[in-house]
Amino acid sequence: MGFLNTFLELLGFGIGLPFGLLIGFFLFVYSKPKDTVKDPVVRPLHELDTGALLDILPDIPLWVKCPDYERVDWLNKFLSVMWPYLDKAVCAMIRRTTQSMFAEYIGKYKIQAIEFEHLTLGTLPPTIHGLKVYETNEKDLVMEPAIRWAGNPNIVLVLKLMSLQVTVQLVDLQIFAAPRVALKPLVPTFPCFANIVVSLMERPHVDFGLKILGGDVMSIPGLYRLVQEMIKKKVASLYLWPQTLDIPILDSSTAIIKKPVGILHVKVVRANKLLKADLLGTSDPYVKLNLTGEKLPAKKTTIKKKNLNPEWNENFKLVVKDPESQALQLQVFDWDKVGGHDRLGMQLVPLKVLTPRETKDFTLDLLKHTNISDSRDKKQRGQIVVQLTYVPFREDSIKFSGPLDGNGEMGSVSGRSSPEEEAPLSGAGLLSVMVQGAEDVEGKRHHNPYALVLFRGERKRTKTIKKTRDPRWNEEFQFTLDQPPLRELIRIEVMSKRKGFSFRSKESLGHVEIKLDDVVYNGRINQKYHLIDSRNGVIHVEIRWSTV
Repeated sequence: MGFLNTFLELLGFGIGLPFGLLIGFFLFVYSKPKDTVKDPVVRPLHELDTGALLDILPDIPLWVKCPDYERVDWLNKFLSVMWPYLDKAVCAMIRRTTQSMFAEYIGKYKIQAIEFEHLTLGTLPPTIHGLKVYETNEKDLVMEPAIRWAGNPNIVLVLKLMSLQVTVQLVDLQIFAAPRVALKPLVPTFPCFANIVVSLMERPHVDFGLKILGGDVMSIPGLYRLVQEMIKKKVASLYLWPQTLDIPILDSSTAIIKKPVGILHVKVVRANKLLKADLLGTSDPYVKLNLTGEKLPAKKTTIKKKNLNPEWNENFKLVVKDPESQALQLQVFDWDKVGGHDRLGMQLVPLKVLTPRETKDFTLDLLKHTNISDSRDKKQRGQIVVQLTYVPFREDSIKFSGPLDGNGEMGSVSGRSSPEEEAPLSGAGLLSVMVQGAEDVEGKRHHNPYALVLFRGERKRTKTIKKTRDPRWNEEFQFTLDQPPLRELIRIEVMSKRKGFSFRSKESLGHVEIKLDDVVYNGRINQKYHLIDSRNGVIHVEIRWSTV
């Protein structure tokens, strides 16, 4: 009986299984489902309830939620087209960067080699969900893109340990970040910015899978969260604001605009045995002095009439920007009432031979020109005696903690406790005024604006920009002072001048008077000022005070 029951069960299973599969196939092919799949209902955001809005809120682009973020579909299209080429370029850079890092571990822990078996960022480019651009008074361009990247990279790293090969694969990479990207400084050399400075404004979200020898180690309980926290802390310590990642674009020698670093004090003492340039056997000498590499007008001594051994004892101050490459150029001329002035001789003194803050006397033989190897220049042209002192600016700016008191005297100084620390306040320095530009300056008869800088009786002028209400000058003027300009004003006027002769050729477009106390207190101001006597005019001025 037992054998018969077993036989019947096997027979029923053998007949029922094919028969059941056949019936199921026909039912699947020819039957029609009663409940068809419906398309999702698309509804405007204002019709959704609170719960539905909260569910979709993280996926809404920033340009929808924040009005100061711009929609950048064009930039996403650009990334989509360029991604295959960017992928290769970035991967090549990663290989070059990691090559030296991997080399440090060769030979340690019995590691024989570390290399990439596969390295590609995949076919899915990052998506920018919005772009915010900041307007600043500095010479830079600051942007904050909201970046999301759910990529499909194929990154396989192979570690050779003795006779064993260990493969480490990165999969399912997701990165959500909001970096701040600054292009600075802006310079007149293509691509018009010297560096890219990147910093993270908040901790990024990084999610990925990690396979070792084909097994997903991130599925180990507790390991996933531990790795996430380690990555966030490491990235935050490196690039979370105010930490930055600086990427140089242009060479510093061509990109950086040199700023003043010190003052050269020149005392022209006398000259001896100068050439006879006049018909009566005398000369009317004077000295022109300037620094090489500067476009500023040369400074001049007084003219000593009919004197081949003149004594001047006159002092001058020249602004130094590069003491390693600049030189003082001295030229002695014979003054003529009619015609050009004859050069009696010249000489150069490199600034690198000077010791800072030490006065040095020079007795220089005058030459015809700077080519000292010229065998024809054997004529004795006399000598000139000068005293030179190079005084560099202080590296630390002097910043005062409080304004002037009611009596017009200085308030307390931050961190000042001794007379030695107060001494730099009474020292000489350089006042640099950068007139960058103006906006909405409107004249009644013409629009050819230029700016005038008036300070201590000196009058300096920018170039004229024709037919514009938004001129950009970017011109710097310098004033060497013996004392800080406390309780003083600097006046800047915006004028317009009509070309040709006219009874009303000049017209005032507005002016501003700036107190210089804040410049002395802080070392620098960079602001836009509304012009007085102008409807909407604004002028952008940067002023620096550097002490020696």
